[in-house]
Amino acid sequence: MTHTDPFLALSARTGRFSYGSPRAAAFSADGTRLLFLRSTGPQDPVDRLWLLDLTTRRERMVADPVALAPQRTGALADLPAPERRLRERLRLWAPGIGSFAATADLSTAVFTLDGRLFRTDTAHAATTELPTVAPAFDPRPDATGRRVAYVADGALHLTPAPALHPGGPLSPRDGAVWGTAEFAAAEELGRTRGHWWSPDGRAVLATRVDESALPLRHFADPAQPELAPESFAYPQAGGPNADVQLWVLGLDGHRVRLHWDAGAFPYLTAAGWEGNGEILLTVADRLQQNVLLLTADPATGKSVELSRTTDEFWVDDVPGTPARLDDGRVLTAADTPDGRARSVALDGRILGTERIQVRRVVGRLGGRLLVEANEDEPADQHVYLLDPDGGAPERLTDGPGVHSALAGGESLLLTSADADGIRRRIHFRGERFPLADHAEPLPYRVRPQLARVTELGLPTAVVYPRGHVAGQRLPVLLDVYGGPGAQAVAAEPRRWQHRQWWADQGFAVVTTDNRGTPFVSPEFTRAIFRRFSRVALDDQVAALRALGGRHPDLDLDRVAVRGWSYGGYFAAMAVLRRPDVFHAASASAPPTDFRLYDTAYTERYLGLPQENPEGYRADCLVEDAPALSRPLLLIHGLADDNVHPSHTLRLSQALTRAGRPHSVLALPGVSHLTADGTLEQLAVLELDFLRGALG
Repeated sequence: MTHTDPFLALSARTGRFSYGSPRAAAFSADGTRLLFLRSTGPQDPVDRLWLLDLTTRRERMVADPVALAPQRTGALADLPAPERRLRERLRLWAPGIGSFAATADLSTAVFTLDGRLFRTDTAHAATTELPTVAPAFDPRPDATGRRVAYVADGALHLTPAPALHPGGPLSPRDGAVWGTAEFAAAEELGRTRGHWWSPDGRAVLATRVDESALPLRHFADPAQPELAPESFAYPQAGGPNADVQLWVLGLDGHRVRLHWDAGAFPYLTAAGWEGNGEILLTVADRLQQNVLLLTADPATGKSVELSRTTDEFWVDDVPGTPARLDDGRVLTAADTPDGRARSVALDGRILGTERIQVRRVVGRLGGRLLVEANEDEPADQHVYLLDPDGGAPERLTDGPGVHSALAGGESLLLTSADADGIRRRIHFRGERFPLADHAEPLPYRVRPQLARVTELGLPTAVVYPRGHVAGQRLPVLLDVYGGPGAQAVAAEPRRWQHRQWWADQGFAVVTTDNRGTPFVSPEFTRAIFRRFSRVALDDQVAALRALGGRHPDLDLDRVAVRGWSYGGYFAAMAVLRRPDVFHAASASAPPTDFRLYDTAYTERYLGLPQENPEGYRADCLVEDAPALSRPLLLIHGLADDNVHPSHTLRLSQALTRAGRPHSVLALPGVSHLTADGTLEQLAVLELDFLRGALG
């Protein structure tokens, strides 16, 4: 796409300043090597596979998709549908190698390009294409790297095929989909894979997914009316979920189903082998108020409960839990005794201190737990070591910012993101050195003015135009998300680049994390239980008024609001329900009726529609249509398989029937992601709309 604005053009060319940055890194088991994806520079979108030898600090490219498949475009539209949907769930939109899987020593890596399967010998940078029966995705090598499992045509296949399955799949052809993560797991529950090799390579643990009871969602491209619509099964709130089973598929033809009470615990959130004789799996009930860690015998399929995490609201996801340590103790998520923070517990005993709110358990390092957490300031994230035996926590990172970690063996990769940019440093055998980053330097050094406001301590940020002169009143742009599971006010520099651009167009840009968003406290997060709209709207209005008292240059008589996804929902709700506060809105991909959204996300917070009809009705925007009195722009991609475009179209239909003027921008071929410069192009259109709406 063509962009005339210099910043937007640069953002589009550089993948929002991400091209050239390392990602998807993995250490070898002994911590001496690092495998990762990265393009060659800031305007190269194609991710290659690189290997770094930590002992020599020598880095080299080991697989180049441009050389392997020179005719491919890398465009999402050209990918096989299952791979394209997997990338949607993983939020991957750059062309090149989207993801890879490798052996523990990183000697072998496998990946797909447009359904073609490749295996790389990383020591010699030699890549060969492997035969497949159909377009393949999500390949996984066995421990030796000699045999690869992959999914094609809804079945699990091996290459080379074992003697008992010379021409057919390892999984039976029974009408189900094998070896993949269903929509709910991949989009909402954190499990994006569906098959796992046993350590000895004699069997594969695989999901069996039956979606026959689910309603279908259809997507047609109006720009290409000659093409048939695409359809896929979607788990709608209150309706059936996919029937998910786990099977051990032996290469000798032996098959065993793992048994747990799937009626009571339908969600499989994690699985994997713990040696050849044991499988660990995590399951949750439908409302995610009970999460079980189970041990299963692959020979009999019998499972036994190891731990149960229970919450009267919902069990907040702390990635890396539940888990069993090598000594048999079980790590679970738990609230601190004062209820102010979400932490982790080992056999029921809280680790760390009540000041630390754990966000993710990264792994183990030197006998201690490596975690990402925050203390008093939720905008910052730090890396800590927690002693399983109760010693004091050790913080490994300093200064404001968002710090994250990756560990392997005794090696550590620390990433620090702050106002000065993003830096990656490797800690190896007492030495520290950088991991090369070829991304475009961030054009703006943004220091948002952070504050906690109201008696609730709502995290807020204000960004002024560069060179703003005190006393000059500015219209306010509320750049919002506001939904559970996502934090907007964070000291990560890339997310402030576009907000600074918006500020430079003449706005004071305000961002607030209302109750329901994470990392402030469990009580703060749970305030939206059984009702989204009321708390979010009340908090955002209260924060605006509090900020108006602190910042006299904020003109609260001219307030626009914009957002995407849940943020789009909030933006539309703001002008529909509080036109006294919000004077114009740009609402992108809004889920306007949560009765039409998916089961796992919606029911976690709102419960079942059958049991909370008033809550769902109160959160639906369609019935508010006659109240619209402010300018509203609705934007939606017509290929959005997360928030189906029907959400926007039904609201538009209701507005039209009520005689309420509004604008709709439909985007053929655009999904919930906004790749290839779409985000930047939309910014120009939104700016023109909001400027006109505010006069």
